[in-house]
Amino acid sequence: MQELIDKLKAEAGLTDEQAKQAIQSIKAYVVEKFPMLEGAVGNLFG
Repeated sequence: MQELIDKLKAEAGLTDEQAKQAIQSIKAYVVEKFPMLEGAVGNLFG
């Protein structure tokens, strides 16, 4: 997941905390819309 955080920081100009919050928001959104993917999303985003 650190690779994704670094990519968000570099490409979107986010701080470390902002990048982590963005990932958590995306994770929650995907699980809400596709509950059957919760395990896969958890494995992907940690």
